[in-house]
Amino acid sequence: MEYLPKNIEPKWQQIWEQHQLYKVENQSTKPKYYVLDMFPYPSGAGLHVGHPLGYIASDIVARYKRLKGFNVLHPMGFDSFGLPAEQYAIDTGQHPKITTEKNIATFKRQLNKIGFCYDWSREVRTSSPDYYRWTQWIFGELFESWYNNKTKKAEKIATLLAEFAKNGNLQVDATCDEETPQFSAAEWLAFSPKQQADILLNYRLTYLADAYVNWCPALGMALANDEVKDGVSERGGHPVERKKMRQWMMRITAYAERLLHDIESLDWSESIKEMQRNWIGKSLGAELTFEVSTSPLTPKGGTDEITSNSPFGGGGAFSGLSLTVFTTRIDTIFGVTYLSIAPEHELIPQLTTADQKQAVEEYVEKAKNRSERDRMSDVKTVSGVFTGSYVVNPFTGEKVPLWIADYVLAGYGTGVVMAVPSSDDRDFRFATHYNLPIINVIAGTEELENPTEIKKGKMINSGFLNGLETEEAIKKAVEFAEKGGFGKAKINYKLRDAVFARQRYWGEPVPIYYDEQEIPHLLPTDTLPLLLPEIDQYKPTETGEPPLGRAKDWKYNPLTPKGGTAPQPPKGESEVRQTPPLGGGGLTSGGLYELSTMPGWAGSSWYWLRYMDNQNTNEFVSKTAEQYWKQVDLYIGGSEHATGHLLYSRFWNKFLYDLGYVSAVEPFKKLINQGMIQGRSSLIYKLKDQNKFVATSLKDQYTAQELVELHVDVNIVENDVLDIQAFKQWRPEFADSEFVLNEGRFDCGSQVEKMSKRWYNVVNPDDVVDRYSADTLRLYEMFLGPLEQFKPWNTQGIDGTHKFLKKLWRLCIDDKGNSRLVEGEPTKEEYKTLHKTIKKVQEDIENHAFNTPVSTFMICVNELTDLKCNKLAIIKDLLIILSPFAPHIAEELWFKLNYPQLNIENWQPTQSVVNQAFPIFNETYLTESSYEYPISINGKMRHKMTFALDMPVADIEKQVLAEEIVQKWLEGKQPKKMIVVVGKIVNVVL
Repeated sequence: MEYLPKNIEPKWQQIWEQHQLYKVENQSTKPKYYVLDMFPYPSGAGLHVGHPLGYIASDIVARYKRLKGFNVLHPMGFDSFGLPAEQYAIDTGQHPKITTEKNIATFKRQLNKIGFCYDWSREVRTSSPDYYRWTQWIFGELFESWYNNKTKKAEKIATLLAEFAKNGNLQVDATCDEETPQFSAAEWLAFSPKQQADILLNYRLTYLADAYVNWCPALGMALANDEVKDGVSERGGHPVERKKMRQWMMRITAYAERLLHDIESLDWSESIKEMQRNWIGKSLGAELTFEVSTSPLTPKGGTDEITSNSPFGGGGAFSGLSLTVFTTRIDTIFGVTYLSIAPEHELIPQLTTADQKQAVEEYVEKAKNRSERDRMSDVKTVSGVFTGSYVVNPFTGEKVPLWIADYVLAGYGTGVVMAVPSSDDRDFRFATHYNLPIINVIAGTEELENPTEIKKGKMINSGFLNGLETEEAIKKAVEFAEKGGFGKAKINYKLRDAVFARQRYWGEPVPIYYDEQEIPHLLPTDTLPLLLPEIDQYKPTETGEPPLGRAKDWKYNPLTPKGGTAPQPPKGESEVRQTPPLGGGGLTSGGLYELSTMPGWAGSSWYWLRYMDNQNTNEFVSKTAEQYWKQVDLYIGGSEHATGHLLYSRFWNKFLYDLGYVSAVEPFKKLINQGMIQGRSSLIYKLKDQNKFVATSLKDQYTAQELVELHVDVNIVENDVLDIQAFKQWRPEFADSEFVLNEGRFDCGSQVEKMSKRWYNVVNPDDVVDRYSADTLRLYEMFLGPLEQFKPWNTQGIDGTHKFLKKLWRLCIDDKGNSRLVEGEPTKEEYKTLHKTIKKVQEDIENHAFNTPVSTFMICVNELTDLKCNKLAIIKDLLIILSPFAPHIAEELWFKLNYPQLNIENWQPTQSVVNQAFPIFNETYLTESSYEYPISINGKMRHKMTFALDMPVADIEKQVLAEEIVQKWLEGKQPKKMIVVVGKIVNVVL
């Protein structure tokens, strides 16, 4: 009976589901192992063959660890809030929930068809109210917390309120807005509720602020920096502009140092770690204050060493404004020849003189709409405009011009750069372009065409710093600035607080309402979840409000709570969080809800915790479940999430750790970033202005100008040959076209590019499973190459993988469908083949090398076939080690070979190959007892002879010399000597 996967695979998938084979408990005497995929957004297109790559790898690990005796948690869910479903709702009026549920059903069907061992009882969906209730609750915990720099962790806002009432904020060391005023206890108590609420927003870990955001008018929402590429939105490619808006923010900067420090302990790739380090961007430096003047004249008394309290001397037309600069190279202060500020800087109107007003406004309008990512990466374009104002160098008293330049970012440092063209490449190109002065301040740069090539050395042209080396000069310059009162040492981070709001409908409602004074109040926990309201349309209102502005009577009334069950407080708290005054509500009269929804990364920033205990209605995760699973042992997903999801998840996990809700400092112990399976596009060539196509092998007969290159659906191309009739049906406009063949074939060209519907190179895994099998797909995706690498999809090699499974089947089952195998002691050669396979597969899985085991299995089956192996003991162990890669055929053969008389309806999970133990490798089976020696005569190999490895050298010599073939080559001569290297070679020297 032949191998029929269309019968085998659906049967076992149904049996596994019926018996809940993959269901896992939170209690076990076994060691735990938590393996997780980054959960997908359920798009309408469903899966293509690139998506399962990481899923197959994690499934192999999950099955392998189970065989090795672990209690394995391997769940799956859906990041189901997203823009595509909402955009479809805007276009069609269909509720995003309907679209999302339909897409999830497609995804689950496709995933189940591939045979993944997910515990579907733990499924989560971020758009489910049962789930986003806890996302809202975590938001509330962040809102009710502040970051204490003294204890280096988040604490409840109540501790801050107690300190304010006792001492004001004079002794508070917190991560807060720099503009936060200082006040005493008496002043705090005298503030109005509105003033107190506004001050608290400066400390809360989620807060309202006016901030520049990446605003996308087409999407109607603000985007995070990692969602903008080349000035357009990552989704849809819509233009993005910089805009100042009132937004909810997350104070991730409070955790910058811990995020940077703790990443060293993680088993992640160095490239991902470096991406996060660069994104966090820690810099050790100093802040300096530059006074602004509208006059180019240098004040009287300007000098290179000023010690008075007013460092700027006397005279000059000062504006009363000042600019603060952060620099990592204060030692180069004497080389400053201009200051540049970001196009978004709020003081630009006051800093611009009348004669420069028009030029400045035109430049700012153009420059500020380029994304920060765009401006950081574009090092070739030089652009700027002079404000007409000047600033005074606090070290020299000299005035330098103040420019606006788009290479300065409002989100980094202070949005102001002290430009030293002799030491910084961008400053040098800017100064050269605009013919600004360049002062060399490092010895050895005087004769260089580009002085920025030397970064450190002895200081020159630098007053009292002359002759000092870089590090010593930095230290002395900081001391001088602090003594003069115009500067101080400071640590700065490039990391900015994260925008936590979208002006869209399909997202988690923010659990906030506003009273008549517009003070934000947190909803009490017993009113959660705050559900998305029904609205008539899913686009912004006519007055520009977000879609939630369309909801009728959508406001909080404390007398009619939404319902829900309050979470249990952690130990030490006597009652459920009830929102206090000062931005928490208390007994207010209610008010309008927040109209923004949470961003796409909210639900994904804690989902691994919900998998641990997804049925819990009292807590987002119980202490028992969390302390058992702790953290994800292996996390697999794309590197594109390095500075988004992976960073936000680490931030939320650390916050929850600070408050005692989780026991692991980091969420993901080991991370593997799978590469991308790229599309292999098929190309055909049409003659311009003619209804004629030519085979690719003939296209060189024409010039490039005579041909038009077209992409063709790869599903109607096999082995690079086009199915012409299928093409005509696919593109009816070419039904009457002429096709010029080469040797009876219309061959296509090809190129590797991203798998996309645009290029007609998408391959649906359903088609591969239907044509071959799920096990073939699983093996082939692993066989394509190392998991981390990018590789093209090419079905030309898939036949070999499918033939391997057929060969395995024939090794076990005869033509009548009966087992070929018998009980009996395997031969030495059979044991050797099996155990070298066990050793190799085990080592490779442990090292997450999933491609090489596939070839190992093929070699094993070939060798056993050659040995005519029919031993049940050998094949049983082979099926166990194969089962993580090809679970369906392994389960079918395991059942047939072990339970030939059992009715499938009486099958029990204990009889599954999944619940067996991984075979133990035995080194003795690979230890050789004999060796086939090459026999050389005067260095030339003439014969081979086999001897026991422990045979004495003298005996080997006697038997070699007695061998008839050796005697022939000796021609009666007596050897001068014999060289025997045990286990290597025998050489007879004449």
